[in-house]
Amino acid sequence: MEAQKLYNAVQKTITLADGREITIETGKLAKQADGSVVVKMGDTMLLATVVAAKDAKEGTDFMPLQVEYKEKFASCGRFPGGFMKREGKASDAEVLVARLIDRALRPLFPSDYHADVFVTVNLISADKDIQPDALAGLAASAALAVSDIPFGGPISEVRVARINGEYVINPNFSQMSEVDLDIMVGGTIDNILMVEGEMNEVSEEVMLGAIKFAHEEIKKHCAVQIELSKELGKDVKRTYCHENNDEELRQQIITELYDKAYAIATSGTAKHERSEAFEALEAEFASRFTEEELEEKAPLIHKYFHDDVQKKAMRNMILDEGKRLDGRKTDEIRPIWCEVGYLPAAHGSAIFTRGETQSLTTVTLGTKLDEKMIDEVLVQGSEKFTLHYNFPPFSTGEARPARGVSRREIGHGHLAWRALKPMIPTGEQMPYALRVVSDILESNGSSSMATVCAGTLALMDAGVKIKKPVSGIAMGLISDSATGRWAVLSDILGDEDHLGDMDFKVTGTRDGITATQMDIKVDGLSYEVLAKALEQARQGRLHILDKMMETISEPREDYKPFVPRIVQIAIPQEFIGAVIGPGGKVIQEIQKTTGTTITITEVDEKGIVDIFGKDKEALDAALARIKGIVAIPEIGETYNGKIRSIVDFGAFVEILPGKDALLHISEIDYKRFETMEETGLKEGDMIEVKLIAKDQKTGKLKLSRKALLPKPEGWVEREPRERKPREGGEKRENRGPRHERK
Repeated sequence: MEAQKLYNAVQKTITLADGREITIETGKLAKQADGSVVVKMGDTMLLATVVAAKDAKEGTDFMPLQVEYKEKFASCGRFPGGFMKREGKASDAEVLVARLIDRALRPLFPSDYHADVFVTVNLISADKDIQPDALAGLAASAALAVSDIPFGGPISEVRVARINGEYVINPNFSQMSEVDLDIMVGGTIDNILMVEGEMNEVSEEVMLGAIKFAHEEIKKHCAVQIELSKELGKDVKRTYCHENNDEELRQQIITELYDKAYAIATSGTAKHERSEAFEALEAEFASRFTEEELEEKAPLIHKYFHDDVQKKAMRNMILDEGKRLDGRKTDEIRPIWCEVGYLPAAHGSAIFTRGETQSLTTVTLGTKLDEKMIDEVLVQGSEKFTLHYNFPPFSTGEARPARGVSRREIGHGHLAWRALKPMIPTGEQMPYALRVVSDILESNGSSSMATVCAGTLALMDAGVKIKKPVSGIAMGLISDSATGRWAVLSDILGDEDHLGDMDFKVTGTRDGITATQMDIKVDGLSYEVLAKALEQARQGRLHILDKMMETISEPREDYKPFVPRIVQIAIPQEFIGAVIGPGGKVIQEIQKTTGTTITITEVDEKGIVDIFGKDKEALDAALARIKGIVAIPEIGETYNGKIRSIVDFGAFVEILPGKDALLHISEIDYKRFETMEETGLKEGDMIEVKLIAKDQKTGKLKLSRKALLPKPEGWVEREPRERKPREGGEKRENRGPRHERK
């Protein structure tokens, strides 16, 4: 009897240019969600669900979207780390993927839709060579496409990498070592919405080409989702009413307040003064109404004033007069001042101030033990260079507590890390672990780009030999679809970011781009606008670099005197165990007696030893101990050794650290001794000896003190005497030369 089918799954397939396939399946899992899909590529599977509240909460006037991305350790047969052995709070990597999804979805929800929406994407099966973050945006959008939640998509996100000069869509992990460009691009079938990634000093043309290449693939993904939505009857979305508008009040506010708001916008005042003037204008209008009337009208007054007066006044000012809120021209950079070495006890420090944005950044140098450990579902290892970004409330004059690290801080720090990473020296050129921390002290306009600039200055102040200095700039856009007018803004203010149509951050050296992050809030952004923004960003970036170089033009020749030093040596692989010792006994003893920190890493069949100490004496002592352990004793060499023990037939002498050799009683002197007591030697004595032999089978070493003494008068050596075979016929080695007086 055939089993009854309890679900009705629908599948669609997307075929990439290289023949790989992505499938979207719905109707099988998580059917109680408003929308759910499983996106599969190879053995990688993502389950995406979306649920929206039936109505908006009272008083909500924004889009309360929450995006979560979670990687399950069981997806690739791994146990989570830690004591609890279960998934905990989202890792930084998961937060970054969630932010990528959020930034592409959020602009496409209707502006008057205010119900809570929860998007959840789980990695439930993981092919170890497939990068799941490239599929997460597609999965989230497909879940919305098969739901009745109002949404202006679909969208998709793809990764574009350039390998040997060729663009590749969604490359595997194994291909990433060869790339010089790695970006994530999100968009609809018509427009680009989001770009983020890192590059190895590529040109503006190369980056623009990558975005265009990505969009061609995104169009295919969106077409499949539209087809799926129609097939399921989900192209008609639910009805809702989350706003009650008052057109008469709107027109009254526009008529009475627009000219006054325009005057404030064009006054060129500072951020807080300008904000207070706008607030006072709004409050003066609201004061005309009674408290009972304001219970209903206050939210509408604020909304109409912000959207139809303040925002339009600022935008029109720029498009009509080419004038900005602080009086600058569209391509003008705010005044910049920098200082290095501000914190005398830090390994490196810098202040970078651009207008009303300020970063105080520090650099700390550490050992391999200080490297950041990475234990994610698909990525394990350590990170030598880390960057942390902090955005305290006082930086914007807010009176509220700081509660943990926000997603925004993780995202901004990651962008700055990507910007600087290609310029950080590696291998023997940089034996230290590096931590850069940016504390934002003032903020009005891109603090992440201030972090990049301050990070460069602090690294050079610390004496880190960065390959080239890096700067960053945030670009904005004001556009009018009705007239076709637009203006690209350099070094945008916070208000210009909030009220504008684009936030485009670009970092790089004089020779090319190292990182970018772009969010577009308007439909139909042309590649002409993007090209203009990139060129204007390049010019602004170079201007900022020039200002930075006036403060410090190249890394300091040496680290600061109080910075602990690292000596790095390579040892043969077979000596790693000897340096560590049983249970770490040897290396721990060296660290304890010399006051150093020692790490050993096996690389290319050799051991890389890093010795980290506070002064040269400590480093030299530890280095001598390790060199002694790995030194290979040579026959004929003379050693000044320490007698470790006395036995009946001789003494064991430590000729090198951890290497003992036998000084036989017959090799102590030309004089014949019957007992060791007659020799006068005792444990702890330092004695000069010569290595005369090494047993090829056992590796045992034989010493002679006699060989270093002058021969007595009349002393001759006779030929060795052949020894008789042992019982059973086993041949024995001949004895050494026999000696006698004439």
